[in-house]
Amino acid sequence: MKILVLNGPNINMLGIREPEIYGRETYEDLKNLVKGYADKKGVEVEFFQSNHEGDLVDAVQRAYFEKFDGIIFNPAAYTHTSIAIADAVKGTGIPTVEVHISDIKKREDFRQVSFIRDCVISSVVGKGLDGYNIAIDLILKHRKDKK
Repeated sequence: MKILVLNGPNINMLGIREPEIYGRETYEDLKNLVKGYADKKGVEVEFFQSNHEGDLVDAVQRAYFEKFDGIIFNPAAYTHTSIAIADAVKGTGIPTVEVHISDIKKREDFRQVSFIRDCVISSVVGKGLDGYNIAIDLILKHRKDKK
């Protein structure tokens, strides 16, 4: 089982950017947390972060050609603006879980819009960094239920 963990704009600034919303843990802390959990579950994870929309679309498409079993995706600000990312996720058919560290449902009005939401098997919001580990479990359950 191989899962791609994709993160969009500013996730590399965890611990620095608005710690009152996103916490004080860094992007490296996130990667270590998820890698440790994935190892316990027997899952291989690969991480990719970009501040550029096209790079994220390319990463989704690469996941298709490299036969990833699932994607955990925090598109960050592109959640609310990118039809291209939604189309890439929909186009590959790879089981994808949308993750947001903060509870976007309780934030600004523009954050209520998620173009990717209709293209994913589930969304995890407001669970902090643990949301990524919840997403691993959701992908594993989805794969098991499909058998």
